Amino acid sequence: MADDRPTAHRDHEYSLEPVELIRQSGAVLRVGRLMLASGTASYRVKEAMQAVAKALGIDRHTAAVTLTEITATTHRGPIFRTEVTEVRTFGVNAERIKLLDDFRSTLPETITVDEVHEALDRIEAKPALYHPAVNAISAGAACAAFAVLNNARPLEVLAVLVAATFGQLLRRSLAHRSFNPFGTTMAAAALACGLYLASVALYGMFGASVDVHASGYIACTLFLLPGFPLITAALDLAKLDFSAGISRLVFATMMIVGAALSVWAMTLIGALDSSAREPIALDAPVHYGVMALASLVGVLGFALMFNSPWRMALAASVVGMVSNTARLLLIDHGVMVQMATVIGCVLVGVLVAIAARPVASPIITLQVPAVLVMIPGVLAFQSVVRLNEGDYTATIGAILQVVLVVLSILVGLVVAKLVTDPKWAFDRA
Repeated sequence: MADDRPTAHRDHEYSLEPVELIRQSGAVLRVGRLMLASGTASYRVKEAMQAVAKALGIDRHTAAVTLTEITATTHRGPIFRTEVTEVRTFGVNAERIKLLDDFRSTLPETITVDEVHEALDRIEAKPALYHPAVNAISAGAACAAFAVLNNARPLEVLAVLVAATFGQLLRRSLAHRSFNPFGTTMAAAALACGLYLASVALYGMFGASVDVHASGYIACTLFLLPGFPLITAALDLAKLDFSAGISRLVFATMMIVGAALSVWAMTLIGALDSSAREPIALDAPVHYGVMALASLVGVLGFALMFNSPWRMALAASVVGMVSNTARLLLIDHGVMVQMATVIGCVLVGVLVAIAARPVASPIITLQVPAVLVMIPGVLAFQSVVRLNEGDYTATIGAILQVVLVVLSILVGLVVAKLVTDPKWAFDRA
């Protein structure tokens, strides 16, 4: 006669387990994993998990969220379950952030575990909105617009467009193969810089004299700026969520360092001019019109690169155009760069709060593309060049300027958030 004791023992163990609580906890954790992998801030991940837990009938849910990990505890009556999950593959997908946010905001009072998984299956199965080639060209256009804002000349802008496009193609390909993010950043930056230098050399072969200036050279790598980690780090730190904020800030710093190392290494091929550059002589209305158009194209390109739907991308680009043009006007009229940047970013936050509801978009998906054009990429590279030359005084000065401008961006966004979002400003249990 067969021994049924192992089966009986197993069934007895199952009868002791809170099976339904386990299923509910797994559904809540899946929501958090998808949101975290899409690039949104940790406090939004917690909000979504809390909302789903409430709809599932869970008494209390708490979670600790970092850049790559979620530790969540689910309570029902006198029993609880703690689970830990790790997100190893993450990026930025603005459309998925929107779909997940819509799912959270439209939850019924009660929902079943199966209904949660069905909704998440639909969201997860949705492919990217744009072909890889469109995604790459969007990145190239954004970087080319950034070159215009940094006073690059027309042939340099064209070289930036080509270099950044192919750099983003390589970056996307490596990322989809789960290659190491640090290595991916270094490889994409090296390819973009190499193609830019090759383009300038090709111009010379055809008789066009083009200097290798930092305004174009650095712009071709700006698609690598970790905008979402930087901005979400600031928002998480402002919410006193230090585990999430610090981990995001460290990751963003690592990506910047990886890109900077490749950028610096490629300059060893030839001399690079990193001096301040005057803009092309134009009448004031024409000059600011060009700056406004460049800001619009830059933000639009970044938004499309982040897989934003067109309506969302256009809203972000209009906000970025208005805010960055206002910032440039203030700087040209004698306002300190840091103060002008704070004012520009407060304006971004206020305009985004106004625009988010009509276009049905999460605020973060509009904020990040709109402020990326304000990041001082050329100045950051100047600090690397000065360090390589052994000019430590100039290095420290350049680094401090970069840090102050970046802090101004973060302070401006936090101030705007405090003014426009009472639920975020007042931390009520």
